[in-house]
This record gives sequence, structure tokens and C-alpha cells, in this order.
Amino acid sequence: MNQRRFLCLLLAIASTQSLATAARAAKPWEMLIPFKRVDAAKDKEYRLTENQGPWMILAASFAGPNAEQQAKQLVYELRRDLNVEAYIHEETYDFTKPVMGLGLNRYGGPKVMRHANAAKFEELAVLAGNFTNVNDPTIEKVLDKIKHARPDCLDINKNKSTTQRFIGLRELQKRLSPDTDRREQGPMRNAFVTRNPLLPQEYFVPDGLDPLVERMNRDLNYSLLNNRGSYTVRVASFRGSSTMKLDEIERQGRGLPSKLEEAGIKAHDLTLALRKQGVEAYEFHDRYESIVTIGSFETLGRQLPDGKTELDPRIVDIMKKYGAQQQKLPGQSSVGLVPRNLDGISFDVQPLPVEVPKQSVATAYAPSNRLFH
Repeated sequence: MNQRRFLCLLLAIASTQSLATAARAAKPWEMLIPFKRVDAAKDKEYRLTENQGPWMILAASFAGPNAEQQAKQLVYELRRDLNVEAYIHEETYDFTKPVMGLGLNRYGGPKVMRHANAAKFEELAVLAGNFTNVNDPTIEKVLDKIKHARPDCLDINKNKSTTQRFIGLRELQKRLSPDTDRREQGPMRNAFVTRNPLLPQEYFVPDGLDPLVERMNRDLNYSLLNNRGSYTVRVASFRGSSTMKLDEIERQGRGLPSKLEEAGIKAHDLTLALRKQGVEAYEFHDRYESIVTIGSFETLGRQLPDGKTELDPRIVDIMKKYGAQQQKLPGQSSVGLVPRNLDGISFDVQPLPVEVPKQSVATAYAPSNRLFH
């Protein structure tokens, strides 16, 4: 079996895997545990700490003079009426400072941009639930319960005013929505699953790559896993998707490639085309997209006294060589960015330096994670 056919097989496996986890059966001893009430005291403060979560549900957010009072009331009602652990978390948002934009300025340095609406404000979020795993089968049940709840403190008919964010827009969307279930939902219909913001990013990064992703890339001649550097330049991205959609599954049943397989084939073919030109190109595939990168670098460049990084000139050269070029648009007097291509396969408009993913030997060779025996 050649590399391309084997890659398509693994991509087909990835494209049909559902992101949802089947509900687990209750353990026998769980039936013996008495129903437990969540602590709910009106005069008590429930502030979010690192001990909650790590996965939670963002029920609502508030900003303004009476935001804290309304957030506290919502926490109390969620605990009292829904028997759900709820907490308040405060964040400060500052959009008055400049930020680094995509691309380079005319001097080859990073673009510095400003927000169109510069503002600084505090926002209070109410987070509910206390889940150890994002695939916990009870998350969907609690989320649905919150979306259909109608707390008194969020009832705009009972209160003269509200500090709930975007409530006017959401009420309008509700009235205009053709979805019957959405119209029946309450003022927290836009609740969603999120992480405990007080935990560091590293907490949510798994050890090593997904075993299937490692298998998809391990045996390729020009796999990015074989890149010995710490950084490389992503020059092309091809988006696919894991799916449980009936039409996608039927396409695969008829022998037609899924979007994920098509993305993988493009990345594989582009990598080979670049290699034929003597370019140090690599390919990498995961459950959602395939990318092509060029080069191998130990660092991004030189750190300047002001803390900024001056990119390695070799990285800048790759970004310029494979980035979009300015051309006069067909039938128009204006000039636009047109992606470059090789053998009919387009590069990204703006190539960017990225970290090289590292293979976890322990994960890849663990007996429980082997896909083929």
C-alpha cells in the first residue's frame, strides 16, 4: 500500500469519528449515594478558584454599575433552583493598547495595529458546573437545563433594567429564529462549555500527540514529525472536518473522498512538488486539517532590547516567497492579494512561523493506543 492510499485510509478513520462520547452507565454504588443538595446561601459569596472545574459552563456575563449584584443573584438562583454549583469570576478587558497583527510592515517587521473601538472595562461572568472532563456525559444535561432556565433576576419583564451582556440582541435573535426549541429557551440560551480561566494553558495540553494523529504522520517520508527543529514556516493549510453528517458518510460509502481526505491529498501532493524543486518541505495531518511547512529552525530569531523578536531573515524570506502577491484583479482597476500556487495547489495568503509538533514515544507505543497489531 503506497503512502497516499495509507494516508487516505487513516484520514477516513479520523473523518468519521464523532466528537461526542456515549453516555456511560451508572456504576452500581452510585445508586446508593443519597441525593446531594448544592450549598445555596443568599448572603454568601461564591468566587471562582482554581479548585473548580477544570471544565465549566459559562451561563451569563454582566457589565455595568449593578453587574455584581445581578451576578450574585444569578449564582444564588442557579444553586437554589437548579442544584448546580455556580461561581462568579471577574475579568478586566483592555482594548486601548496596540496589538501585533498578521503579516509584516514595509520594513519587514511585525505589523502593529489598534482596536477600532478602544475601551477598558470590567466584566463579571457566572460559571456553572464542576466537570473533570470535557466529555463528561452530564455536561450536555446541565447545559440544556441552564439554557431552558428562567431565573427571576434575568427576567426583563420583572426588572426595570439588566446588566446582562447583549441581552437586547439575543432577544431579537430569539424572536426571529425559526428554531422552535431555541424560541422556548430562556435568557441563558447562549450558554456554552468553557475552561476554568484561572487554570494555566498547560493544564489543558495533552501529553504528546493524539495516537491516531501520530499514526497518520509517522510513516510519511516527509512527515513534520521528522523535522528536527523547534520551528518551521506553515505555507499552506487545507481544512477538513471530523464528521457524523449523513451526506459526508454517504460520500465515503460511495467511495468519494471526504473533505478531510481531500485536504490530506492536497497537502501530500504539494509537499512532493516542493521536494522535487529541492525545497525542505514537510506535511502534517490531524483530525481537522492538513498543513505544509518549509524549513527547520531552532529559534524564531533575535530578541530585541524592548522584548520584541526580530524574525530570522530565512523565515522572512520564506514568508515573502510563498505569501500572496499583489496583482490587478480581473476586470477591475483595483489591486488585490492573489495566493501563489504550485501544480494548481494554492499556498496560504500569509505564511506564518509555527512550532514543530513533537512525537511522544511513550504515547505512540503504549499497547492500549496501538491502532494496528
